[in-house]
Amino acid sequence: MSIYTNFITKLEIMQRKYILPLFLVFQIIALQILPYFPLQVELYYSNGLYPIISNFSRIVLGKIPFSVGDMFYFVLIILGIKWLFTKRKTWKLDWKDNVLAVLSFISVFYFCFHLLWGFNYYRQPLFEKMNIERDYSDADLLTFTKKIIAKTNALQNLITKNDSLKVIVPYSQEQVFTMNLNGYKTLSNQHPFFEYNNPSIKKSFFSLPLTYMGFGGYLNPFTIEAQVNYLGPMYSFPMTTNHEMAHQIGFASESECNFIGFLASVSNEDQYIQYSGYSTALRYCLGNWYARDEKIYNELLKTINPGILKNYKESQDFWKQYDTIIDKGFHAFYDQFLKMNQQKDGLESYSKYVDLMVNYYKGREL
Repeated sequence: MSIYTNFITKLEIMQRKYILPLFLVFQIIALQILPYFPLQVELYYSNGLYPIISNFSRIVLGKIPFSVGDMFYFVLIILGIKWLFTKRKTWKLDWKDNVLAVLSFISVFYFCFHLLWGFNYYRQPLFEKMNIERDYSDADLLTFTKKIIAKTNALQNLITKNDSLKVIVPYSQEQVFTMNLNGYKTLSNQHPFFEYNNPSIKKSFFSLPLTYMGFGGYLNPFTIEAQVNYLGPMYSFPMTTNHEMAHQIGFASESECNFIGFLASVSNEDQYIQYSGYSTALRYCLGNWYARDEKIYNELLKTINPGILKNYKESQDFWKQYDTIIDKGFHAFYDQFLKMNQQKDGLESYSKYVDLMVNYYKGREL
């Protein structure tokens, strides 16, 4: 009886080792089917379960002055290194058990990622939700670009009183976190699904690594904290923060978050935050023209105030000093990550919000 019991016990232990790896396979298969049901994801997750998870996380963690999500990742990294160090001598001997352990961890991590935030990748696209057209002509883009140049020029002149001076934001980063709420409040009066409550916005402990990786911030999908890189130029900081806040309210697409961040920035009553939105959007429009028609790009460049171009130079110089093989590697990784999560354009999806802006402002005042 004792031998039989031991055999059954060992069999059960062996079976348990395979449960989570098999669950990972099930998750991968299920996520291949989910893109066919965006309206159901929109209804039951993005507007159902996720707001409950998000608001609870932001209420609990929002008042904590440091990034809990960054600490969570730090602990995971330390535990991972410790586990690898412990297994270094027995890796070849126990390779099967070790691989199963890694797959089990990935399975749990993958499940939590999607349950807590990641299912938003599969929700209804914003252009459908807001009835925004997808196609536009070069003439439409040129009209919009000229409008945004005029708006950005006017703001830069209003702030500096000199078209040759770059804009210097006079606020602290903590003040920007608070002031950005005004833009979302105004925006939600027009579009209620952009309502933002219970702020949980943090300066990332990993700002230097993020800079080397080429990122202005990120959303922690496990704690729903908006993590912002505090090292970059301040003129673009409000727009970057608004982008991460858009992720917090349940929008996963980078192009959609750029678009929402732009709308929240230009809806703000503060001129510096408006400038952050307009100048960032203008930079993307110029990049679009540089790829389409360099002659038109050069002509447009002549109509932009020198002070705005100095802000762009400030940004270019900042990122250039951290331009190494590290950021290229992480960009390649993140490009593939986005493509695996319903963003077929990868990193190019960041600039796709120009499409949303051009069509949204057809018939609207900028």
